[in-house]
Amino acid sequence: MGRALLYTFAVLVGIFLFIPLVIIVTVSFSSSEFLTFPPPDWSLRWYEELLRRPEWLDTLTTSVVISGLSTAISMIAGVCGSVALVRGRFRFKSAVYVAILTPLIVPEIVTSIAMFFLFSDLRLTDTTVAIAIGQSVVALPLVVLMVSATLQGFDETLERAAQGLGASPVVAFRTTTLPIIGPAVLSAALFAFLTSFDNLLIALFMGGPSTRTLPVQIWNSVVMYVEPVIAAVGTVLVVGPVALVALAAGLRRLTTAWIQHRPGS
Repeated sequence: MGRALLYTFAVLVGIFLFIPLVIIVTVSFSSSEFLTFPPPDWSLRWYEELLRRPEWLDTLTTSVVISGLSTAISMIAGVCGSVALVRGRFRFKSAVYVAILTPLIVPEIVTSIAMFFLFSDLRLTDTTVAIAIGQSVVALPLVVLMVSATLQGFDETLERAAQGLGASPVVAFRTTTLPIIGPAVLSAALFAFLTSFDNLLIALFMGGPSTRTLPVQIWNSVVMYVEPVIAAVGTVLVVGPVALVALAAGLRRLTTAWIQHRPGS
């Protein structure tokens, strides 16, 4: 009886979470001028409208550029920080770890306001670099958590053996450690990209007319005028991450298979 109740509860929670996605996808194919469910008729007009309006394509391009730059910053800092936290021996190590994870604890609105005042004094608001740096601060804790968890289970004797055969520490890390932790690094990069791409508050506080991201454009459209093109954008944002997760899973399998079957492994 307890197991049956648990399964029933899990199914109900899944339905509760899945129904809004079904409604959004269904409304995106509506021919109505307004958000109506069920749609009176089926049409692709709102996807055509999405491709025809320059503000949506421009903000999508801006979001991809900012998210890519933010991912690069968070991955470089996160991988280096994970190695230092897992293998390093220095004072206040726990305090540094807590400081890195602080953006996961502090409300994002507080972080956004603090960054706004900081970059305003530096006269860097409404710039791609400033938004990318701000969003990398939010994505960095996820990278550190995922990469450091993998490094803790890594056998360092493999890297020391490579150094004993004449490889420098950097070459040993690149040729021995990095391929093994590669799936975790790819997963961390994917989550960092999605976290940056979906971020609203930092882009809303630090952005401007020339750096408007897709979440900010959706926010403005919802505030001013709600139309089914927003449902089309939402559908694209749902399908896109799912495709990226599937791609990351495929790359992870290929990487694991290559490591297991490469010569000398």
